[in-house]
Amino acid sequence: MIEKTAVHFLDTLPYTFKGRAVALGLFDGIHQGHINIIKKMVRTATLDGLTSCVQTFINFDKAGTGLLTTIEEKREILSTLGVEELLVLDFKAIKDMSPQQFCDDILKMRVGAVSLFAGEDYRFGAKAAGNVDALKEFVSANSYDLEVFDDMLFGDSKRRMSSTWLREALAEGNVGLVRELCGYRPFSYSGIVVEGNKLGRTMGFPTANIIVPEDKFVVRRGVYTSRVMLGSQKLYGITNIGLRPTVGDLTNDVVETYIFDFNDDIYGARIKVELMDFIRPEKKFDSLDELMAEVEANKVQAKTFFANEGIIIA
Repeated sequence: MIEKTAVHFLDTLPYTFKGRAVALGLFDGIHQGHINIIKKMVRTATLDGLTSCVQTFINFDKAGTGLLTTIEEKREILSTLGVEELLVLDFKAIKDMSPQQFCDDILKMRVGAVSLFAGEDYRFGAKAAGNVDALKEFVSANSYDLEVFDDMLFGDSKRRMSSTWLREALAEGNVGLVRELCGYRPFSYSGIVVEGNKLGRTMGFPTANIIVPEDKFVVRRGVYTSRVMLGSQKLYGITNIGLRPTVGDLTNDVVETYIFDFNDDIYGARIKVELMDFIRPEKKFDSLDELMAEVEANKVQAKTFFANEGIIIA
């Protein structure tokens, strides 16, 4: 049984006599289209006695707005899908490689990939000159296998699933749509709980705060219904993401969560905050009393949401 996906950078990839089945791509956000490719790769690896591997990149933020999933988050998600290895390539180090070099030097010699899986829009090599046609030539010349996947379409609009669509939805606060696109996996932030100004505690709603990583995408600032994972515990609450304009004491975005019926000291603990539903945008209130009244209203909204999901919170 696979315990957890192993992470390997290119220069530390271990030798395997079995050969590897490799899913190729950035896989930012890991939506259902990505999951379809990855699951098929894992099934093939299992049947053919190969090591299952997903390839991704560091130093490659195509949109320039931060990643939807960090390397550690990808590792956790891939572990649930049965992937044995996560191969991490430094985009800056290989961006000038020709498509042929990428295939010969990396896929063949260093990775030992004998079965490849990619979406129809996969690009690689200098200036993204390589495509699935180049991969077909490579596997044909080496008697390897290649499976190319059509775009996955979603909803009545039949829109193509993409990381771009996830970003658009998150920028609007539409975390419910993102959950659907990602196979009902919520968008989340993870980190170590840090001490804040403890203003929430004095106002009757202490919060667990984590800092948004510099390389992580920032959703629409505002208040969300949230689920908090603390070790094996599932907790529920409301989360504010933003700069706290009423207090005006922040320059970097913070994920600030009030957890229902919970008052333990968890400073220094690692938590994951999953965004379930959007409540309201970030707002500057005229007074702390007005802020407190709004928080109470938001708590009621969140509990109503969870009740509709079959989760009753006192």
